[in-house]
Amino acid sequence: MSDKINLLLENQLCFALYGVMQAMTAVYRKELESLGLTYTQYLVMLSLWQRDNQSVGCISRELNLDSGTLTPLLKRLQQQGLVKRSRNAVLDERIVNVSLTPRGRQLRERAVAVPPRVAA
Repeated sequence: MSDKINLLLENQLCFALYGVMQAMTAVYRKELESLGLTYTQYLVMLSLWQRDNQSVGCISRELNLDSGTLTPLLKRLQQQGLVKRSRNAVLDERIVNVSLTPRGRQLRERAVAVPPRVAA
């Protein structure tokens, strides 16, 4: 291929993947509206439903989210009453742990319907 063709937008794998990601996020957004969650908040909740009481660093690594994205997101989840953030006084007070509240655990019951609806 010539350099000109190599640089055409429609020939970029990253652009195709970006389009797929945008389409999937739109499908999830529609389904998550009734739960009051954004797509990224949903990912955090999935992580906590799988393993409750994790450090912010652990969630950050698992979801590949930087602290600049994760911290405000966790604050919003806390304001919604879904999670609780607390300092780890035993190991290191710089470590912030995130755990589900009863309301956050209950939301899981409604979220179970999301994956089958997205797959349909």
